[in-house]
Amino acid sequence: MAAAIKAISSRDNPLLVRLRKLAADPGGYRKHGEVLLEGDHLAAALLQRGGLPSQAVITEAGWQVPALRALAERAPQVAVVPAALMAGIGTLESAAPLMFVLPWTGGASLQADAPSVVLDRLQDAGNVGAVLRSAAAFGFTQVIALKGTAALWSPKVLRAGMGAHFALRLVEGIEADALAALTVPLLATSSHTPHEIHRATLPWPCAWVLGHEGQGVSTALMARCAQALRIPQPGGEESLNVAAAAAVCLYESARQRI
Repeated sequence: MAAAIKAISSRDNPLLVRLRKLAADPGGYRKHGEVLLEGDHLAAALLQRGGLPSQAVITEAGWQVPALRALAERAPQVAVVPAALMAGIGTLESAAPLMFVLPWTGGASLQADAPSVVLDRLQDAGNVGAVLRSAAAFGFTQVIALKGTAALWSPKVLRAGMGAHFALRLVEGIEADALAALTVPLLATSSHTPHEIHRATLPWPCAWVLGHEGQGVSTALMARCAQALRIPQPGGEESLNVAAAAAVCLYESARQRI
């Protein structure tokens, strides 16, 4: 079915008002049941994974670009707007020429046996998005965000994730006690253990637990972990950024499976 195309020129158009509210609130998708995807990269990543938007918004200039127009026309509804109106919606310093609106019906349910990453109160959206990218890259299929973690579908996390969201099962807003349902062993990093990650035999599947940027993994959650492993740092730094540590841990799990 061909997309329904509509030109919009008023800032007070109900669609644009709704999208501005959605973009202004990192957790707004939970209230509005919609996620805003900014840019053609995220739009293409969604389509590549078989997802479909409910609405496309494209600038008048973008509508004249065949590749962008083709992406926009994959949505059932397309709004064509002046660049100034698009700039009033988005969260980017330079407004993207294309946005998708994706229906959001709630986080996925926890899959007990999936190779997973557990986020324990990670605060920085860039870190969370980077962890999602590493999880998807290294064969982990589920990310579990405990309460207190940055909103997984916020615009900043989506940008940092670079499309990884659409390759992952995302569970969010749960309490640590819910992890008891997992049938895979939990692993964590610690600078206080003598056990080095590259010398350990890592189980597969497993769930890597990544803690708060300042406080680390909570004591109660660390007690649930089957192994605590250290990432050697011969340069002498006290600790790694959590996204960097995640990449090391997830890569080592992948390396040992090859």
